[in-house]
Amino acid sequence: MSSLNKPIVTRGLALACVLALSGCVVAPIGPPRHPQPVYRSVPPPPAPVAVAPLYFYPLQHQPEAVQDRDRYECYRWAARETGFDPGMTALRSQGSEVVRGRTYTPAGPNGADVVAGAATGAILGAAVSSPRHAGANAVIGAIFGAALGAAASESRNRAYEDAYARQAEQAERARAPMNNFRRAMSACMQGRGYQVE
Repeated sequence: MSSLNKPIVTRGLALACVLALSGCVVAPIGPPRHPQPVYRSVPPPPAPVAVAPLYFYPLQHQPEAVQDRDRYECYRWAARETGFDPGMTALRSQGSEVVRGRTYTPAGPNGADVVAGAATGAILGAAVSSPRHAGANAVIGAIFGAALGAAASESRNRAYEDAYARQAEQAERARAPMNNFRRAMSACMQGRGYQVE
């Protein structure tokens, strides 16, 4: 091999190493190294039986038999009007997906990804250049590495925030039928002369 082809082969090998190691910019997955900010997801929706009960107090001294009939009729009416029957939720929810509560901790502005990217870029920039231009290429590599590290950190934070928003929306949708049923039941009982708490 001639001496003219040697630098081309060396640079081609160095370029291949740079491309292969360019994925090493992201910091390793593990516990966060900083205490803030912490985003907590919405806890899973409570089961309908765990919801605080409604209490009905007769305002017109209705006898117990009338109270039982009113509760039954209002329950059936509320279930029909809302399309949700709390007594049947266990059967309906067997095939549904359970939303689990999770805690998401974004990378935040501590700069670990940026520093890791800058260090990796500086090393690779110096490694692929000639000894004469190693310093300048190390600086260029550090700048590009830092930019890639910042982009990776921002991407991870965005993914955490999106997951948080999706989970909060799912939890709210899961609670909506029970809330509608409770409002309908309360309205019916109030209309029949009960105080609802």
